Amino acid sequence: MDGATPMKATLDHVGIAVDDLDTALRFFRDALELEVGRVEDVPTERVRAQFVPVGPSSLELLAATSPDSPIAKFLATRGPGLHHITLRVDDVRAALARLRARGVRLVDDEPRPGAEGASVAFIHPASAGGVLVELKEVARPAPPALATRLTLGNLELISLTDGTFRLDGGAMFGVVPKTLWARVAPPDDQNRIGLGLRPLVVRGARTMIIDAGIGDKETAKFHGIYGIDRSRHLDHSLAAAGLSVEDIDIVLASHLHFDHAGGFTVRDAAGRVRPRFPRAQYVVRRGEWEDATHPNARTRASYLPDNFVPLAEAGVLQLVDDDQTIMPGVRVMRTGGHTPHHQIVLVESAGRRAAFVADLIPTTAHLPDAWVMGYDLSPLDALLAKQRFVKDALAHDMLVLFEHDPTTAAGYIREEHGKRWVEPA
Repeated sequence: MDGATPMKATLDHVGIAVDDLDTALRFFRDALELEVGRVEDVPTERVRAQFVPVGPSSLELLAATSPDSPIAKFLATRGPGLHHITLRVDDVRAALARLRARGVRLVDDEPRPGAEGASVAFIHPASAGGVLVELKEVARPAPPALATRLTLGNLELISLTDGTFRLDGGAMFGVVPKTLWARVAPPDDQNRIGLGLRPLVVRGARTMIIDAGIGDKETAKFHGIYGIDRSRHLDHSLAAAGLSVEDIDIVLASHLHFDHAGGFTVRDAAGRVRPRFPRAQYVVRRGEWEDATHPNARTRASYLPDNFVPLAEAGVLQLVDDDQTIMPGVRVMRTGGHTPHHQIVLVESAGRRAAFVADLIPTTAHLPDAWVMGYDLSPLDALLAKQRFVKDALAHDMLVLFEHDPTTAAGYIREEHGKRWVEPA
């Protein structure tokens, strides 16, 4: 056309104006048996939106929440039916500039807030064959907060960050089709999804850190494979929380994979690998230690000896055999599934409960029962452990801390009509 790089617009969804969402769902959900997500209110448009995934795209059912809503006006003049189509673009401002230069008539000269945190803008039907066209730029996750402080009874919980990394989306969601998981975790051009690295500090009788991120001992090639970004890393995060490595009394491992235990050790100027937290005792489940120090062909790539063998050599390793209390208010519970001895950490104080779920539920997208990872060595065990945990979390209104979610450090699991979501803390 003009020699510029193509806009690469793809169909995101089709907007349908409806008089009543419940009535519309009797067809789309009940008759067609389509899956539906949560309802979302969009205050700027005075509309309630219900997304219904259909393959890689979706339907957006739109009901007015105010008589002066654009949807209310549309229904009054045209009745229910097709309202707009939405095309996803990488940069909505750049798309608007290109269209404006080509004489396309626009409804919006500047983007406005849309559903799902996206930036949107509309093209006038006069330039699009009578169809209202919406351009949508998907919201980009903000970098993880350096330190998110939460209070649980008499304990302080601080979610930290060791940066971000990327893993293959198919491996992260196992048997779940890409057409489903890509909507909640958009992949990059290598099919990798963005993940957080969120160790947790618990401050009470002592100061404990659970897991310690990916660390900084690996090569540039390793960083490239896993898309590691540690421009904001654990030392920055500890400092933001008013802590240093010398303040940590206990380092507790959920398991010993490199993205959880990489930060347990550091390489000094002489090239020696030593414990990162000089005053701490490192607590590891004995079965996990045995598996990590005797890996097989399947597990060897995840267990990197420099992350944990120096702990035994330095005499700071404490092995535990059973579910037990590690410090007042903090106990471990084996779940298995991801690894045979994977454990989560349960925290309780003044009648309130929290759980650091590690790789049992790595992100908020993994809440559905069957959404378990291809990385899980025993996926059925992971599924059953998740079912038990979610039931308990719902019954006790438990605060759940997510280790790998790119945007949500902690929240409460909610469930309605068989659908689960996380209400951020």
